[in-house]
Amino acid sequence: MSLRGRMRAWAELLRVSALFTVPGDALAGAAALGVRPNRSTALAVGASLCLYEAGMALNDWADREEDAIDRPHRPIPSGRISPPAALAAAGALTAAGLALAARAGRPSLAVGTALAATVWSYDLRLKHTAAGPAAMGAARALDLLLGATATVRGGERAKSAPAGGGATTGRAADGTSSAGGGVARRAPARTPSSGAGTAAARAGLRTALPSATLLGAHTVAVTTVSRHETQGGSTAVPLAALVATGVLGTLAGRPAAEDMGRGAPRRTTTADRRPDPATGPRAAPALAGALALVYAGTAGRPLLHAALNPSPPLTQRAVGGGIRAMIPLQAALSARGGAAGVALGVMGLVPLARTFARKVSPT
Repeated sequence: MSLRGRMRAWAELLRVSALFTVPGDALAGAAALGVRPNRSTALAVGASLCLYEAGMALNDWADREEDAIDRPHRPIPSGRISPPAALAAAGALTAAGLALAARAGRPSLAVGTALAATVWSYDLRLKHTAAGPAAMGAARALDLLLGATATVRGGERAKSAPAGGGATTGRAADGTSSAGGGVARRAPARTPSSGAGTAAARAGLRTALPSATLLGAHTVAVTTVSRHETQGGSTAVPLAALVATGVLGTLAGRPAAEDMGRGAPRRTTTADRRPDPATGPRAAPALAGALALVYAGTAGRPLLHAALNPSPPLTQRAVGGGIRAMIPLQAALSARGGAAGVALGVMGLVPLARTFARKVSPT
């Protein structure tokens, strides 16, 4: 096989066109805290990408016998990629994802480990059980929470860093007097205590949980529909997913503060909160509503077609539409958290996802 052919096979195995639906998870998690994305958020995005691709490789390895019957064109049953190579890729990508999560802090590693365990459990055990859709939804929710824990940890580290290096007037940076010609020593950078960092991460998890729940619920609906994409025949499933899309779109378009109860303030964390640098906070609620409509249209239209005619091609289109709808949903969740600039940045991934989807199917 030529180099181009091998690259094509791996692109199909890893569903590279669906990869653009992943970064928005961590960014939406950061937005739920009202915090600008930071270096730790970038680490969470990298971890998410690796773990997502690990799940894609493991999925095809686990389904290789089933795909030999229903999808013989897939890379493994067609012989373009060997089963050991796919399994090795899944293991290597999982290890890389956990390594990146560990660099973002212990709380992020804990969430990343739970995410990896969920992915492997789904692919190897839960996929064909009643718990399959819930497991997939939990994986997406954990992915958003990974971004939240990493971001809040990064904010704590930024706050603990000294404002400047060198001596201050009358007192050295290490707290000793610099009078009398003594040379002031640079103070060591303070790091947040383990207890303080854990408490901040827990607060971040609680704050981001409503957004994670919405994203997870959408994933449950898409996964449930995907169970019928090779054979079709179900009208009730895409119809139920269509109703769920309408409810989720309504909730995603609401300001996040409304989820905390009428008149109740949003929960804050110890992480530094800053206004959105791109478009001010007043634009975020209207943008969230607009993006929620985009989400509902992207996911709802093909679901309606599948409900009216539950054939395999239309059901597959409904699944593809649900995957593509992840991006405007993530953008809406970012905007509802006040991060209008982040939301627009997430929507910038849509053209890339469409371009790659024409070359490699996301399903």
